[in-house]
Amino acid sequence: MLALFQTLAALCCTWFAGAAVYINLVEHPARMSCDTETAVAVWAPSYQRATVMQATLAVTSFLTGLGAWLLGAGQGWLVAAVLIGLVVPYTFVAVMPVNRRLLAPGRDTATGETRELLDRWAQLHAVRSALGVAASVVYLTSLLG
Repeated sequence: MLALFQTLAALCCTWFAGAAVYINLVEHPARMSCDTETAVAVWAPSYQRATVMQATLAVTSFLTGLGAWLLGAGQGWLVAAVLIGLVVPYTFVAVMPVNRRLLAPGRDTATGETRELLDRWAQLHAVRSALGVAASVVYLTSLLG
């Protein structure tokens, strides 16, 4: 059971980190190379699809990492679980207010304010990427060390 929890924790976390980093380094810069109306039009469905995947991966990684620690794995499993687990409250507190503003009905998507919100969103999302990468490093170090 311990090996299963460790494998799932590390696998889900590295998938989360890879997706988050891809969004920050590839997907979002590509959409930002378009006009603001197009960028926000593409951001909205991408955000909605990514939310389901990333939330599932982060929560699964947190729970299985915590489970591994409770089953006797070392402190690294708890540290990594907390790091990836922080993604969820951070998203609700820091990222969701920007998401709500971007998705607000009647928003003029051609404005400079909308573009600034998209830029702000990318900065906030980079924190999620960093948490995912940090947790992945700790999980993999714990798994391989």
